[in-house]
Amino acid sequence: MSPTTEDHIADLEALLKSTIPNKHTMKSILTLRANIAKLRRELVKELSSKGGGGTGFSIRRTGDAQAAFVGFPSSGKSTLLNILTEGHTDSKVAAYDFTTVDCIPGMMNYEKIKIQLLDLPGIILGASHGKGRGREILSVLRSVDLILILLDFNYEGKLDLERLKIIKNELYNIGIRTNRKPPNIGIKNMHKGGIGITSAVRLTALNPDYVKTICQEYSITNAHFTFYEDSTPEDLIDAILGNCQYIPSFIILNKIDVADPAEKARLPQLLAGEDYIIVSGITLVGIDEFRRKIYTKLNLIRIYLKPRIRDPDFEKPMVLKKGATIQDACMKIHKDFVHQFRFAKVWGKSAKHPGQVVHLSHVLEDGDILSIFLRA
Repeated sequence: MSPTTEDHIADLEALLKSTIPNKHTMKSILTLRANIAKLRRELVKELSSKGGGGTGFSIRRTGDAQAAFVGFPSSGKSTLLNILTEGHTDSKVAAYDFTTVDCIPGMMNYEKIKIQLLDLPGIILGASHGKGRGREILSVLRSVDLILILLDFNYEGKLDLERLKIIKNELYNIGIRTNRKPPNIGIKNMHKGGIGITSAVRLTALNPDYVKTICQEYSITNAHFTFYEDSTPEDLIDAILGNCQYIPSFIILNKIDVADPAEKARLPQLLAGEDYIIVSGITLVGIDEFRRKIYTKLNLIRIYLKPRIRDPDFEKPMVLKKGATIQDACMKIHKDFVHQFRFAKVWGKSAKHPGQVVHLSHVLEDGDILSIFLRA
């Protein structure tokens, strides 16, 4: 993306920040937000086309899931990666900023599941506008299954919560929405009729004029919008653009061994509403919980395949997302399995009785044993 476009984004953001919200300026604010979102979408397209780009950033995805550390320089990402992967990584550790200059992978084994962890260079303010290697870092983050936001206690034992705000803002700017589901907004394009709105709930931040203003910025003249939940202008813009990634995340507070006792006691208030854990890469406090948290947050299930005449291999489970069906399991083996499928048998939590005969829409649960029968 050319510097001119990035400067344009910065100029619009400055103008938006200086505009005082009221009923007279709301349409101008919505127009600015829509224009900024359009320019950010162009940035996202470039990131996607480059696939991360840059030496050391073309990482081959391996394992059953992928999680990435994001944090400021010297917050302890490399140390924690080495601990979680039991040293099976080449990530360097040193007491100065920007030790990690490339994307370093490592593999964590947990409950027979292989989770690829990525150690990325420290993020800085303005990363989404191209500062440092920020855009390369953020492009990698758009494709992972879990984002690990790392904060650390400084030499005074305090937390710099401004860093958390910066990280979240940089992720938001590049189209990453953490711990959120896609907006529940139905959009039906039409050939005529103008802009129509149906809402199943009371909209507190949107009205027909605001919807029409946003549509105008995206050259939408005929469409019907159905709001199934209370939505913001940003939700509507995200739904129209359709280019956001919705990725689970949690916060890791590192270096708890140097935390000021008063600061530690205030953590529930400082991070109210946030999903976080406390760890130490030096004393190893919280490391076991950290591993378990990664596994839990990824929302994975293990399925054990049973051939007709052999016992299932409990050492090599098939790993799927929670809520996966028999069809998902077939697709993971080979797409032809769906076309040749006759029926399946299931033993485990999802079965009403051992060896229940099920079909493609059957929802699997963790620990299920599965046999698939194909047409001859």
